[in-house]
Amino acid sequence: MAEAAVVDAGPIPAVLFDLDGTLVDPAGGITGGIAHALRAMDLPVPEPAVLDRMVGPKLADGLVGIVGVPEALVPTVIAEYRSWYADRGMAMSVVYPGMKELLGELRTRGVKLAVATQKPEHLARTLLAHHGLAACFDIIRGSHTDESLMPGDPGYRAGKAEIISSALVGLAGPDRAVMVGDRHQDVNGARANGLDCIGVAWGFAPDGELEAAGAAGVVHSSAELLQALAGELSVPGAGEAASGTV
Repeated sequence: MAEAAVVDAGPIPAVLFDLDGTLVDPAGGITGGIAHALRAMDLPVPEPAVLDRMVGPKLADGLVGIVGVPEALVPTVIAEYRSWYADRGMAMSVVYPGMKELLGELRTRGVKLAVATQKPEHLARTLLAHHGLAACFDIIRGSHTDESLMPGDPGYRAGKAEIISSALVGLAGPDRAVMVGDRHQDVNGARANGLDCIGVAWGFAPDGELEAAGAAGVVHSSAELLQALAGELSVPGAGEAASGTV
C-alpha cells in the first residue's frame, strides 16, 4: 500500500467523509442483509468476497452489476434487505476505533465536516444518530430514498460525484476541501469535484484499488488519518487525539 500522504499545502476548511467502510464498520450488517434478501427470493448468494464488493456502490447498481439480480426483482430484494437491516443489520455496525475522537478534534479546530455516502440519506442520518455521530457533521448527504431507481428514472442520482457536489453546496462552497473514503467511488467522485481523496485501508477496497484510482495517499489507522489532516490544519498534538487503531 502507498504511504500516507498529505494533500497539497494550504488550509482545509472542510473534510468530507464516506460512511460505511470509513467511519462505520458494517460488521456484516450490509453483506449479511444482502445474503438474506437473496435467499428470501430464491436467488443465488455469491461468495463473501463478492458480497464485500457491494459495500460502496449504489445498492441497486450493485445488485444488478455485481450480483446479477434481474432489474425487475431489484425493488423486492431491496425491500427485503432494508427490513432485515432495520431489524438487525444496523445494530451490528460499530464505529471504527479512533474515528469519533478524530471528528471531535477536527470540530474543536473549527473544520467543517460533512458525510457524503451512497447510503440513502435518511438511513445515513439514522445510522449516524445511532452511533452518536450525527451532531459532529454540518452536512449529511446521501442517495435518493427510493433505492430501486435505475438510470433514466426521474429522481435517480447518478453516483458519488453528485452526492459530493451536493455536500459541497451545503457547506457553502468551501475554498478548499478533502474527501476521505475507502473505495474507488470516493476517489473518482472527489476528483470529479476537483478534490483530493485520502483513502483508508481498513474499508472494503481490494488491494491496490485506491492507489489505482488516484488517491492522494492511503492511511492505515485513524491516528495516521488525523496526522495527515493535521499537516494541513496545523492541529497541535493531533497525533495524541485519536489513540485507537484500525
